[in-house]
Amino acid sequence: MTDRHHRRTRGTLAALAATALLGTATAAATPASGTPALPNPPSPRPTASHPPVTAVCSAAYRITKKLDGGATWNMCWRYSTDAGLILDHVTYQPPGGAPVRVLSSARLAQIHVPYDDGGAEYDDLTGAGFGWGLQDLKAAECPGGTLTTVKVPEVGQVKGLCTTTRARGHAYRMAADSGTGVHQAQAKDLLVYTVNKVGWYEYISEWRFSADGTVGANVGATGSLSPVDYNATDGRGWPIGKGARGYATSHAHNVFWKLDFGLDGGKDRIEQYDSTVTPPTGDGSPTVTTRRTAVTKELAGDAKNMRWWRVVSGTGKNADGHARSYEIVPGHTDTHAGRGFTKHDVYFTQARGCEQYASNNIGNCAPNAGDSVDKWVNGETLTKPTVWVNIGFHHIARDEDQQPMPVHWQGFQLAPRDVTAMNPLTPADLASQNGQPSLEP
Repeated sequence: MTDRHHRRTRGTLAALAATALLGTATAAATPASGTPALPNPPSPRPTASHPPVTAVCSAAYRITKKLDGGATWNMCWRYSTDAGLILDHVTYQPPGGAPVRVLSSARLAQIHVPYDDGGAEYDDLTGAGFGWGLQDLKAAECPGGTLTTVKVPEVGQVKGLCTTTRARGHAYRMAADSGTGVHQAQAKDLLVYTVNKVGWYEYISEWRFSADGTVGANVGATGSLSPVDYNATDGRGWPIGKGARGYATSHAHNVFWKLDFGLDGGKDRIEQYDSTVTPPTGDGSPTVTTRRTAVTKELAGDAKNMRWWRVVSGTGKNADGHARSYEIVPGHTDTHAGRGFTKHDVYFTQARGCEQYASNNIGNCAPNAGDSVDKWVNGETLTKPTVWVNIGFHHIARDEDQQPMPVHWQGFQLAPRDVTAMNPLTPADLASQNGQPSLEP
């Protein structure tokens, strides 16, 4: 693990400089040759539920994309030598509507990698040089998109930021009740991603923005199994190669994201929903009761069957008068019980400027504050919540992991819930069908 140890030392020495990068545009950007910069879309007149969204970054740091169907995503980017890519002021503009502020800021908050034998444990963002490992991308790695140059301190100019679109299949499909008519649309998503090398691993940090308002956050791990970790003779690994001589040590990738919403530019609140299923009695059917709980104080939350959380706008409502919100939809996770900060799936904490990383925090908090997110959940009232999402993957290596290693993904979605009054991609001839559908022929 000599390579990781080298990066850890380098990252520690530059901690103060890297922390200073947060909050400013820290890297110069140059659009790919021959590709014009995308302009900001015109902003419709603001209303009480749609406060104005103004440009807050220069064109070099702005990403704007109008997708098929007419929806537009607009955001700013910056780069940190610890967190890597950071997206700020993320807004979604549905077709024909006004822009809606979705996220004030979104980024990775840690990639924690403990090995099963207890012999090694890494914090890849703040302890192993994640940000310095930004990779130069070839045009083929950003198909149909734009490669932007990032100035990385101590490294130089890296053509490492890809902005492109990618097909994802059906956006919707609805067959007519009579006749052969079908309403359907194929969708493309906006993708924004970087690749960062840490030791033998390479992490693809991807943000995906859909025309219906959905946001996806994913990290894909690829590269190579560490050649110095074939020593799992205690049964904590898997034989790789001929016979049973080399055992690649099993380990975990606990990936954390930090999200600050500020929906509609105002204050947010958190709600938790739990559904309970009651078995049928006699010849009846099972019943389901759903309970809403307002999360008013800091919380370390555990995902359970039929449990979910949403972040609710304190000011914005859709055209039906319903409060806009985003639901947190975790992907598959292997929750790791080895550390306090990895034991839970989501954390809701009161926003603090120094609380920047889920573990091995270098945000210069007070000495008694603790350096991991679990220490910051202490019952404080939530008036400005920060959301932390933890998605784990227990990596038990296999022969197919060589060479190179196929990408294994872990991540989550933010699903719009009442952001618009109807599907924002609704065809014009169905626009009147809001509410209970008519049963008249």
